[in-house]
Amino acid sequence: MIGTLTLVVLSAWSELPDAGRDAQIAALAAQPLQARLLTASKDFLGTPYVVSPLGEGEGRDADPLLRFDAVDCLTFVEETMALATTPTPAELLPTLSDIRYHAAPAWEAREHVMEAQWLPGNLARGHLRDVTRAIGGTAVVQVSKRLDDRAWASPSGAALALPKAAQPRGEYHLDVVPPQQAVALLGKAPEGTVVVVVRADRPNLVTRVSHVGFLVHGPKGPMLRHASRTFGKVVDEPLAAYVGRNLGYAKWTVAGFALFEVQPLTRK
Repeated sequence: MIGTLTLVVLSAWSELPDAGRDAQIAALAAQPLQARLLTASKDFLGTPYVVSPLGEGEGRDADPLLRFDAVDCLTFVEETMALATTPTPAELLPTLSDIRYHAAPAWEAREHVMEAQWLPGNLARGHLRDVTRAIGGTAVVQVSKRLDDRAWASPSGAALALPKAAQPRGEYHLDVVPPQQAVALLGKAPEGTVVVVVRADRPNLVTRVSHVGFLVHGPKGPMLRHASRTFGKVVDEPLAAYVGRNLGYAKWTVAGFALFEVQPLTRK
């Protein structure tokens, strides 16, 4: 059932000085988790889309560990999760790093491949819970991705330049809601659900996941709140429009949507 939340009106993250941002994070803490996710993500609306705006601050990817003036689809989700779950402003960066890495921040420790690293890693560390079957019911199907020598020798695999010891290998499975049922089923799903876009398998790509965002509800139905390359910024887009547009990509069509619930942070 979809409830009604009262959201605190806050400033855009990119417009705040450090002290103002800390105060805004503290204000978020008074809200329930779902409201924190919706507020934190809403305050990114309009933020410019930039490919891979975060890095390790040095080495292969010297982009900063944290910034608020630019996001791509994944860093938008990661930063929103961190802002919504960090216990204090001082713990924001450690919380974000625990979402992005399986060890201390380094290129080789980053969770690069969604179905093999980012999703299983965040499930294991307690940041996410898989709710695809809970939402999709009997409509859900399972898809898989095999990562082997061929996948890692592909242009997308080679571009990651990971040493062999850091390359995940094996068969990785995801439950997905087919696109034909997604709008109806997600129209009844909780706001703040993480929506992972899974496409048809292509052996020359190291992943089947192309996009990620949050589910929100608008007057005319479910919306995808996402950092969009098409629109050049973070937007709320009707899910029906997103599905229709992406089903038109015949060479790499959408196979379905995997769905995850953000979990409150628990100290280990």
